[in-house]
Amino acid sequence: MATNTSRKARVLVVDDEASARQGMQLLLTQEGYEVSLASNGREALEVLSERPCDVVVTDLKMPEMDGIELLNVIREKHGSMPVIVITAFGDVSSAVSAMRAGAEHYLVKPVDFDELSVALERCLERSSLRHEAENLRRQVQDKIAGGVGGLLGASPAMQKVYKLARQVASARATVLLTGESGTGKGELARAIHEMGPRKTAPFITLHCAALAEGVLESELFGHEKGAFTGADRKRPGRFEQANGGTLFLDEVGEIPASIQVKLLRVLQERCFERVGGNETIRTDVRLIAATNKDLAKEVAEGRFREDLYYRLNVVHITVPPLRARGNDIMLLANHFLHKFAQENGKAIEGFSDRAVATMLAHRWPGNVRELENAVERAVVLCDNSVIDAPDLPLEPTPASRLGIAIPGSTMAEIERYAILTTLDAVGGSTTKAAEMLDLSVRTIQYRLHEYGRAPKERTGPSKPSEKVG
Repeated sequence: MATNTSRKARVLVVDDEASARQGMQLLLTQEGYEVSLASNGREALEVLSERPCDVVVTDLKMPEMDGIELLNVIREKHGSMPVIVITAFGDVSSAVSAMRAGAEHYLVKPVDFDELSVALERCLERSSLRHEAENLRRQVQDKIAGGVGGLLGASPAMQKVYKLARQVASARATVLLTGESGTGKGELARAIHEMGPRKTAPFITLHCAALAEGVLESELFGHEKGAFTGADRKRPGRFEQANGGTLFLDEVGEIPASIQVKLLRVLQERCFERVGGNETIRTDVRLIAATNKDLAKEVAEGRFREDLYYRLNVVHITVPPLRARGNDIMLLANHFLHKFAQENGKAIEGFSDRAVATMLAHRWPGNVRELENAVERAVVLCDNSVIDAPDLPLEPTPASRLGIAIPGSTMAEIERYAILTTLDAVGGSTTKAAEMLDLSVRTIQYRLHEYGRAPKERTGPSKPSEKVG
């Protein structure tokens, strides 16, 4: 009897003899199973593409595509979906081949229905145990790789980020988060807030790049009634709303020069006036700022105030791009897969080898945000129990562009690739690359000398200004 209490277990019966198919369907339906039928291997794959089953029961000798071929395709596309094969009496060699190919069990014709029932029960029990073990493995992996505030990352680069975040969480010091778009700077800012003493106070966010200068000033500092056309009432700004808590300014590098002066004053004196008002308002706010720009370069080129840069850059945390985080790619991909499979009611077990290779080869210009969107799309559109490379909205990366092939490359070639691509990801900084790769700066520099490359270190402004100009 089918033991799945939440729904009927689905069984796909594959046999080229109509009487055998129909007889098995009748018996299995009476036992509480939901049964689908196919007359050959190709038809079976069409059925599975439309609706995955819990167990496949297939004859071995069939035209067009036999049971062994079907079994191999199921293993490739549907992972651990259990398959029971039925073979003719005395055809032991075929049964052995099927078991070696990954069949869960085999039965001999004429099929004893009691034996089939027992085999089905065992397959369903093993599948249930596999799913429980996979869920437990994910939970343990997430716990081990958990950083701060639910963020995931087991790579040395991310562990350094988490360590800094924990150290700075209890302080009032301003934190500057830098890194490419989509790396998770906003999530890290919230995690720092929630680990600190201000966690019960407001966490207020403002995206500076999305607002015009006049609107940005009003959003930051508030305005009085009648301060400008349309100001029909007094409105508190984000600094007032965040009083006692944390204000997160995203894309702070986009703030216009006139607003930079006022922001600097708030950081220095902890007070401001609303737009159109004369009342000085004091505020107790912990500021966290983020940008995908190189602020030191912006200062050198006159687009960002040097004194404000140093006020913001009390504690600097660089969030690495996803392509520099190694195995975190698959850690995050599996996390998103589990999340979106649950949300969409899909029984998807994992990624095929081709999908994994495609994801590891991709450079992820959109970083974690791009990975999350790619996995969500793949889950929604996938018709199988395993996500394959074509399900992912990614361009295959040619081996020539990667520069290496695994397997096939020497350790020296792999090391060279890791060092050069990481340096590219961090703008040429040997210090940052050494931190991400868990190597010494001297090792990086020595390797660059071997590769005929000169190390590049970008330096910031020489010293901060002391007063607001």
